Amino acid sequence: MTKLAIIDLGSNSTRMTISQVNDDGSYEVIHRDQSMVRLSEGMGSDKVLQPKAMERTIQVMQEFAEIAQKYKADKIIPTATAAVRQATNKAEFIQMLADQTGLKLRVLTGLEEAHYDYLAIIHTLPISDALIIDTGGGSVELVYVQSTRMVQSISVPIGSVNLTEAYLEKDKISAKGLFTANLAIERQFSNVPWLQNARHLPIVALGGSNRTFAKISRRFRNVMDLPIHGYRLTAEDVFDIFQAVLPEDMEGRKKIPGLAKDRADIIVGGMLPLVNAMQYIDATQVIFSQAGLREGIVFEYIQQKTGLDVVTPMPEDMTIDDDVN
Repeated sequence: MTKLAIIDLGSNSTRMTISQVNDDGSYEVIHRDQSMVRLSEGMGSDKVLQPKAMERTIQVMQEFAEIAQKYKADKIIPTATAAVRQATNKAEFIQMLADQTGLKLRVLTGLEEAHYDYLAIIHTLPISDALIIDTGGGSVELVYVQSTRMVQSISVPIGSVNLTEAYLEKDKISAKGLFTANLAIERQFSNVPWLQNARHLPIVALGGSNRTFAKISRRFRNVMDLPIHGYRLTAEDVFDIFQAVLPEDMEGRKKIPGLAKDRADIIVGGMLPLVNAMQYIDATQVIFSQAGLREGIVFEYIQQKTGLDVVTPMPEDMTIDDDVN
């Protein structure tokens, strides 16, 4: 038995899952934590992590390390994605983090991030053919799955935070801002020729911004007992929700049931990649996932250490909503 603490340091939030991995390939989540750190805030086109963002992130990472020690984790795997990956001063940040917390950060490539997303989905949802889209704060990972196999994958630098900072207002969204953001996303998608192979396939959506669609839908339908993991919406449902969010100003978005208040300033930018992807491949439905990078790392660890197939947890273990509400 091994207690494994996985930390996912993203552009917008950082999350930690502590899992008990058993010798038979099964695992059980014993602790989850999350904090909105906004590490990529103010990076700008120069891609420089800002002092205040680094400071608050390191403080949260220290807290996570202490929690992991309290749970007597045998191994702590701290990972970072787009914000650190793209930062010109990432070496400085990595050293600061190591000096102040003792954590040695593993910076994932975009393709590694996509790979772990794929492992998480294929082991927890009955998916055969689909396009996986993981929208983070600083990037979007796309994975084309055919007959349960990952055929193609890519990471593109369009996320909720950098789209908002580059093109969108944080309060009332202007027509110009929306147009330029959509154009930027379309340019990125048009540079991925294999996306056309995913036409008409369902989309599997990961990430807090994407799950917001499901959360708003659950509140509207009054079906809070339904888990986010495996929750489905039609393309029309997704477009209707986006059209309800888009015209609101900051305060109006904060009042929408199911939309986290501290995500209100970047939620339009966070929703746009999924909306555009559904239109681009003419997808008729989207399936939401609560599993992602951290689960993918756990599954890889189990396979490497035991040589056994992963024994996924009971469905109720995948319903825990660790997004900030």
